[in-house]
Amino acid sequence: MTDRVTLWHGEPSRSSMTKLLLDELGAPYDVVPLDLKAGDQLKPEFLAINPMGKVPTIRHNGAIVAETVAIFIYLADAFPQARLAPAIGDPDRGPYLRWLVFYGACFEPAIMDRFLKREPAQRATSPYADYDTTIAALRAALTPGPYILGDRFSAADLLWGAALDWTTRFGLVETTPEIAACLARHRARPAVRAQPAAS
Repeated sequence: MTDRVTLWHGEPSRSSMTKLLLDELGAPYDVVPLDLKAGDQLKPEFLAINPMGKVPTIRHNGAIVAETVAIFIYLADAFPQARLAPAIGDPDRGPYLRWLVFYGACFEPAIMDRFLKREPAQRATSPYADYDTTIAALRAALTPGPYILGDRFSAADLLWGAALDWTTRFGLVETTPEIAACLARHRARPAVRAQPAAS
């Protein structure tokens, strides 16, 4: 029997995305709450688990996994009965991994450029080019639909639905028609509807 997942979680933060994935997977889990405003994530007890002092962080079967994208890949593979990850050898596996990693490697830094009103690095040295290029690539990936992998829902869609939910709420991403359609599908999922309302 698979051990329960332990999630170190703080509100509000990106760890809500991992909590949502756990609910979507139907995975058994326990939450260790951290008060981020009080600095719980920087206390020695948690730094011994994740020296970066960041949530989300999980423990499963004795392994510590941090970084949102790594956690999504790990958990979707660890609970295959939910069918949220194409298996190795499946033709959809490559595109699935691409769009999961695109979130951390391209989207997050591009969003921070926009939020901080800073110029990106020169194109030759930037892993994501710039905000406009990143958003255009994402919009193109969402355009055929209904999901990143066409008719097949995956953990990548859950990640992007959650990411676009908070970035559109903060005005960091424009709610274009394809993004609006992605958000509508995301917000209609039972696991999403069961979450506390965003403040």
